[in-house]
Amino acid sequence: MSKDQILRVEDLVAYYKTEKGDVKAVDNVNFFLKPDEIVGIAGESGCGKSTLLNILYGFVESPLKVLSGHVLMDVDGDEIDIIHKDKNEIEKLWWKHVSYMPQSSMGVLNPVIKIEDQFIEIFDKLDENLAKNEIRRKVEENLNVLGLPREVLSSYPHQLSGGMRQRVVIAMATIQNPRIVYTDEPTTALDIVVQRGILQTITKLQEQTKNTFVIVTHDMGMHYQITDRMIIMYAGKVVEIGETENIFRKPLHPYTLLLIESLPRLGDRSERKSIKGSPPSLLNPPKGCRFYPRCPYATRECAEKEPPLTEIQRNHHISCFRPLR
Repeated sequence: MSKDQILRVEDLVAYYKTEKGDVKAVDNVNFFLKPDEIVGIAGESGCGKSTLLNILYGFVESPLKVLSGHVLMDVDGDEIDIIHKDKNEIEKLWWKHVSYMPQSSMGVLNPVIKIEDQFIEIFDKLDENLAKNEIRRKVEENLNVLGLPREVLSSYPHQLSGGMRQRVVIAMATIQNPRIVYTDEPTTALDIVVQRGILQTITKLQEQTKNTFVIVTHDMGMHYQITDRMIIMYAGKVVEIGETENIFRKPLHPYTLLLIESLPRLGDRSERKSIKGSPPSLLNPPKGCRFYPRCPYATRECAEKEPPLTEIQRNHHISCFRPLR
């Protein structure tokens, strides 16, 4: 692994095993993460974003099965393959080296335990022999950075607003300053004002800690606001990777272009374009490029061959036979 990478995914294949067949949720995925960046993973619902995040975190349970590939992570100078570690070894990496924020804050927080005690549980899991007052001091410092009062610690989750609960989850995920923080739809079910506050919180925290955030969401507007690079997924495949500014200024994959064109724009009352058709079933995806049945630029080659992910501009990769110019 090169010095400018902290994680590299190589030829990752993971399917859900079902009675009807294999759901090809993550199929031959390749990319890397760098230190000190915010990376967005975008795509329509069901494209494999959340599944990929679970695998990166090392949370793989039946019916999901990793069939092949590598998830190589730099841990204190050593290269560790997440795929080939047992559960106990992987859990030792959680919180200190890598952490994860699932979609719902109430899915993380125990409703019958006060917030302070939930932080203490984290330190107990890490076998850190710290006094309760020392833990409280560290937690209060983290809450202060996130704009939360210390009174939050004596509250139960249901006594907090949705925005405050989400900030508590961010505080829990970052209390040990892990190098990588995975977050899945961090603003789901929050109103637009609270969403903006959460995005500002994540940006401020990342600037201070210099760690790497990976944010999964189908909201292209969120990606535009806070991410440095983007990974675009379609039907279990990565179809484009590039710097966010370049992707929005000049997307090279037709699917990326259509995602961007579907965004509402201030002052523009015209009907937004939608992507015609529906994503394919991952039980039986089409041969060739998986986007070709919906692509306005598709040719016979697209239907017969699968385009490789290729760097066609500096730091800009695309999986397409007819990239936009």
